[in-house]
This record gives sequence, structure tokens and C-alpha cells, in this order.
Amino acid sequence: TFTAWCNSHLRKAGTQIENIEEDFRDGLKLMLLLEVISGERLAKPERGKMRVHKISNVNKALDFIASKGVKLVSIGAEEIVDGNVKMTLGMIWTIILRFAIQDISVEETSAKEGLLLWCQRKTAPYKNVNIQNFHISWKDGLGFCALIHRHRPELIDYGKLRKDDPLTNLNTAFDVAEKYLDIPKMLDAEDIVGTARPDEKAIMTYVSSFYHAFSGAQKAETAANRICKVLAVNQENEQLMEDYEKLASDLLEWIRRTIPWLENRVPENTMQAMQQKLEDFRDYRRLHKPPKVQEKCQLEINFNTLQTKLRLSNRPAFMPSEGKMVSDINNAWGGLEQAEKGYEEWLLNEIRRLERLDHLAEKFRQKASIHESWTDGKEAMLQQKDYETATLSEIKALLKKHEAFESDLAAHQDRVEQIAAIAQELNELDYYDSPSVNARCQKICDQWDNLGALTQKRREALERTEKLLETIDQLYLEYAKRAAPFNNWMEGAMEDLQDTFIVHTIEEIQGLTTAHEQFKATLPDADKERQAILGIHNEVSKIVQTYHVNMAGTNPYTTITPQEINGKWEHVRQLVPRRDQALMEEHARQQQNERLRKQFGAQANVIGPWIQTKMEEIGRISIEMHGTLEDQLNHLRQYEKSIVNYKPKIDQLEGDHQLIQEALIFDNKHTNYTMEHIRVGWEQLLTTIARTINEVENQILTRDAKGISQEQMNEFRASFNHFDRDHSGTLGPEEFKACLISLGYDIGNDAQGEAEFARIMSIVDPNRLGVVTFQAFIDFMSRETADTDTADQVMASFKILAGDKNYITVDELRRELPPDQAEYCIARMAPYTGRDAVPGALDYMSFSTALYGESDL
Repeated sequence: TFTAWCNSHLRKAGTQIENIEEDFRDGLKLMLLLEVISGERLAKPERGKMRVHKISNVNKALDFIASKGVKLVSIGAEEIVDGNVKMTLGMIWTIILRFAIQDISVEETSAKEGLLLWCQRKTAPYKNVNIQNFHISWKDGLGFCALIHRHRPELIDYGKLRKDDPLTNLNTAFDVAEKYLDIPKMLDAEDIVGTARPDEKAIMTYVSSFYHAFSGAQKAETAANRICKVLAVNQENEQLMEDYEKLASDLLEWIRRTIPWLENRVPENTMQAMQQKLEDFRDYRRLHKPPKVQEKCQLEINFNTLQTKLRLSNRPAFMPSEGKMVSDINNAWGGLEQAEKGYEEWLLNEIRRLERLDHLAEKFRQKASIHESWTDGKEAMLQQKDYETATLSEIKALLKKHEAFESDLAAHQDRVEQIAAIAQELNELDYYDSPSVNARCQKICDQWDNLGALTQKRREALERTEKLLETIDQLYLEYAKRAAPFNNWMEGAMEDLQDTFIVHTIEEIQGLTTAHEQFKATLPDADKERQAILGIHNEVSKIVQTYHVNMAGTNPYTTITPQEINGKWEHVRQLVPRRDQALMEEHARQQQNERLRKQFGAQANVIGPWIQTKMEEIGRISIEMHGTLEDQLNHLRQYEKSIVNYKPKIDQLEGDHQLIQEALIFDNKHTNYTMEHIRVGWEQLLTTIARTINEVENQILTRDAKGISQEQMNEFRASFNHFDRDHSGTLGPEEFKACLISLGYDIGNDAQGEAEFARIMSIVDPNRLGVVTFQAFIDFMSRETADTDTADQVMASFKILAGDKNYITVDELRRELPPDQAEYCIARMAPYTGRDAVPGALDYMSFSTALYGESDL
């Protein structure tokens, strides 16, 4: 193998060797071999035949080898001159390693590893080939055939080769290599097949000849690798852009659908419908909005990460579709929160209004029913003509009865006014059933006016006959006069005792309880009045029995009987303890509401300051320089974990808040924090920690990609923080200029300096917001030293693949690039229109330029 390798180079000088250890003893052909493979001239050889001349020539060869950085261990000129086979072969292997193998480099590996990796990549698509070493992996000959077929497919029909016929495979490869590739037969097929482990050095020597024979193709592969790398970056960035556009569209569509719902302030007519609206809003805040908050935060993180990757790969900044900028999302989100603001308060106010309306409506119905029950038949009574045929005593009785009725009518005036006032309030509060309330109220008022007119008319008729009346039963009259107001008082008392009430505080229920106690204090006097009224009736009965008066019917002045008075009085006494029980139950409910207020307040007064403290701590971490960026990132992630672990306390507070709302509690003196404050603070905290983590990750990404040391990063941060005096995390233009000057950047005060600073500001503040972030600052400080691919480099790589042509074909792209990246280029390359164009030619130059500029790629 070594002899064949040497002769493959010596024949270029018109000579050959037969025996290595003999033909290299005088050093002449050894020096000639080194001149051929290195392309350099060695020192002039000694032509004498003496041993000293031979040793001198060999030493010159060995000195030349050593000058190339090769260490010759235990190899001396005397051993070569003496024909030491082991030393001579070791020297030749050293030469092969240095001049045929050492310069092979694939992906930062070299020599043996690089040659092996080259073989593995070239033979990877071939079945039955698995190159793992330089001995047994080559025994079946398929590896050699695969190398030839990969570069010269027309020389070997690989599909007809069989793994079980190694001799044929090896001889085919050796013959084709010698005949068409000018690679001499350095190996013997029978020796390889018949040896358990072929000689590794021989295989490496022979395979290296294939590498050098296909060196042109290797350049094409290097070019293809560079193109694949650039295209992979573009494909990844395009996918990130598509993901951003979709997420932005989905989020904007959700906001667009949600805002009209939040802005709809059309009230419902019933408590149940409004409470369902409140429950829907709770579900929105608890279930629907939090994922959208995370999506919005993730959208900003994805946008910042994408821009960082584009800057690092020397690509133009990403400009989302119109209306889908991060600022557009923020504006839309602000509109959402503006629509959301006050919605919950409106719901609660509406529920409170409906509760008040229901209470008023029920009160209206009760009073109206009582009044209608009283007026039933009164019009017919007032329209009677009984006085026309009555006796004198009956006329007088009718007149007194009418006076009692007028007293009763006057007593009912207050109730009618109350009914009208309640109806008016229901109208003012926009009660949904106001038409029926108004109709009933109008009917009562019309009837009341009619009763007044009829009463006046009947009085006038009775007064015309008053002179006919001579006697009157004073006792009946007194009974009627006292029984009517007392009866009205009892009816009023029963109405008040059965009246529904609505309170929201302990103080309000205590006020009702005090009023009730005051009412109970009046019961003894009322009972005395009842006994007095009943005494009058008893006196009448006594007179009747004593004087045997023939009484026709009942008291002519009133329909109120002692039995009715006793019955109503007993009813009043029964209603008093019921009222006591209702007030006690309401008092207990208000005490429970107060406990709910205190429970919510105690938690909110802890959670609110905790959220504020965490916000301040995160802010300090983001501007301090303790430890490396990784330390800051770990610290922030620990904070993020502690924040996430705090979520159950927020959920618990939400549960307490729901209990408060379900109990219709509308204020809380035990805390200044509302659930809305806590929700907004919590969402801001989650967003802030996620953004801060993303900023540090982008700083790490920039540091690693740009080769910035931790010391440089600390210096950048120290300078930035020094001029960020308001701790806002940004620098104004003048602060930024001062920061650059402090770092040694030369910016003069003349027109040229101003122009240079304006150019720098257009880089660090492309959106002209008037501020510079720390990320933009470090991007600028590191961009000048960035080692990134350029359009010219990509264009040069395509030119290699195209065989130095100004265009490239579809077949060339598919042959040299992986399938997905080849199709990517074919779909996007414009047709080549130069004078040397051929059918199907593609313009790789405009494509390369577009990769680094603004285009639709």
C-alpha cells in the first residue's frame, strides 16, 4: 500500500520505486517524493555514493518533515540508510499522515476523525453501508463502491452489487478507481477478505486518496452546508413569524368579540337574569381572561425572541402585518380593559336596583290589596238611597254612620298617598312592569276621587235632612269613633309587622330592632284603648238589657264588631314574636356578612402588599449585577416558582369575594383593596416576571452569540444603570449619549457627531419611541464584532454549487442540498435572465441578497 501510494506521486516526477527500504536508502527519491507532495524545493542533495552522503540526504528529508511540525520519534537517518524496514515504514506513515490526512477537516475535526466523518456522510444514503472504522467496515467493498458512486454515479451500477460478494465489490472499486480516478491499486482484495481485521493504516492511506480525488466535490459540500445553515435560519424565522401572526390574529379576534359583550350595559328585568350576567362575568375573569393574559405575554416574548434571532443572524427586523404590532395588541388590550372597567360595578348596582324594585313592587301590591279590600263595596254603599224612606232616628243614624265613614276615609288617605309614592318611585327606577303598576295605581286614585265625590254628595243629602234627626245613640257613636281609628291602627300595625325589609349593615338592622322595641312598648296603652272600646259596647248591652230596648240590627255607625277588634288584636299579638324572629335572623345574617368582610379584608391586606413587594423585588433584580446572567435567571425563575405557588391564595380570595357578592355585600370598611385591584396586580406580576425572564434569556442569547464576556456584560450593565437615574429600565437620548461616551465611544458635538448619533439612535430605537432599552444597548455594543454569515458569503457558496456559473439549475439544487431546503430554494428563486441563461436557470444572486434584506421570502 505504501509503495503504491509513493509511486502515485513519484510518477509525476518520472520515476518509480520497487522496494521502499532499498530505494529510499540513499535519500534521493525520498527528497524527490517530499518535493512532489509538498510543492516545495528541498536543499540540494549529495550525489556521492558514500554512506556519509546518503545520511546527509536522509537528514535533509527528515529536517524538512520536522519543519512541517511533525515529531519524529526514534527515527534516525542511519536506520533508513541501513534499510531498517520498521523505521522506513514508520517514516512513510508519518509522511502520509502529515501530507495526505492531517489537512482533512470536517466540522472542526481533523485527521482520522475528519476522514471518518467524511466517509460516513458520503455513504449515509447507501443501504448495507455502515462506516464505523478503518478496518472491518470496508471488508465487503460496498464502502469503496459507495464513495465512487456518490461522486461519479456513472462509473458503478451500485444497485447490482451484493453484500455477500465482497471480492467482486472490492475489485470493481479498485479497478474503477485506477482506471477513471487515477488512484493506484494500493490494496489487494484477497488480502482484505481473508484477514479478520484489515490493516487500518493501509485503508486510511487508500481512502485519503479518494478524499483528495474528490476535493472539488468537498468544496461543493462545504458550500452546500453553508447554504443549508442560512436557509435553516430563514425557515425557522419564517415559522416564528407565521406563529406570531396567527397568535396575534387569534388574540385580536378574541378581544374584538369580547369588547361588545363588556360594553353591553342593557339591564335585565329580573334578579335571576342579572345574577346570571354576574356569574358569566366571574367565569370570564376566572376562566376565560387569564389564558388570554398569558397568550398576550407569550406573544410579546415571542416577538422579542424573534427580533433577537433576526439581529443575531444579520436579518432585517420583523414587521408584523398592519394592525398586528405589539403596540396594536397593547392598544386593543387597553380597549378591552377600558370596556371591562366598571362592568362589574354596573352589574352589582343593577342587582341592587332590582332588589330595591322587587321590594317596592311587593310593598305596592300589599298596600294596594289592603286598600282595594277596604274600598270593595264602598261606592255602592255611598250611592244607596236608604235615607229617602228612613225614619228620623234612622236618618240621624245614617248621618253619624257617614261621619264615621269620612273619618275612616281620611285615615286611608295616607295609604293612598303611599301607594302613589311607591308607584312614582318604581317609575323613576325604570321598573320593568311599570305599566301594570301605573294602571293599578291609576285605578285606585280614580276610585279614591270618586269615593270623595260620592262621600261629599251623600253628606249633602244627609245634611238636608239633619234637622229631622233628634236623638242619637251616643254610646254607639262613641264606640264607632274610637273603634275606627283603633281598628285602622291595628291594620297599620299588622301591615308594619308583616312588612318586608332589606338592610345591608348591622346598624340598619339594629335600627329596625329598636323601632320594633319602641312599638312593643306602646302595646300596653293600646290594650287599655281596646278595653275602653269594648267597655263602651258592654255599656250599650247593659242599657239594652236594663231598659229592654228593642234594637233592630247592629251598631248603625260602624261595621266593626268587638269580635273583629279582639280577632285583630290577637293577630297583632301573634305577629309580634314572628317579627322578633325575622329581625333576629336578619341580625345573624348581617353578623355573618361582617365576618365575610373581615375575612376578605384580612387576606386582601396581606396579598396586596405581597404583590407590590414582589414587583419591587423583580425590578431590583432586573437592574442589579449580582452574579452572572445565569444567576439572575435562576433567581428570577425561583421568584416565578414562588409566585406560581402563591396562586392558591389568590383563588381562595376569589372564593371569599364570590361569597361576599352572593351575600349582596357592597362595601367593606376593613380593607382598601378590592378584588379588581388584586386581579390587576396579580396579572401585572405574572406578566412582569415573564418579561423579565425573557429579557435575561435574550441577554444570554446575545452574549453567547456575540462572544461577550461576563465582565463586558457587567460593564455594560453598570454603565447603563449609572445613567438610568430614574430606574425605569430605559435611557433617554441624552442619557444614552453620555453612556456611550463613558464607554469610550467618540461622539463629537459637531454636525458630524450629531449625524453619527442620529444613525446610532435609528438602530437602537427603530420605532422612534425616544428611549433605549438595555437589550437594544447591548445589541449595539456587540454588533460590530458579530461573526455572522453575509449575503456575499451565501452567494459565493451558491456559485461553487453551480460550477462557477452565474445561475444554478433545479437538478443541481436537488443534488447538493437536502430535499426540504432544495425545494425551499426552488420555490423562491426567480428565473435567471442573463445572456448566458439556459432553460430552467435560476437566479441565486437575487435570492442571496433577498435573504438579508426586506422581501417576501
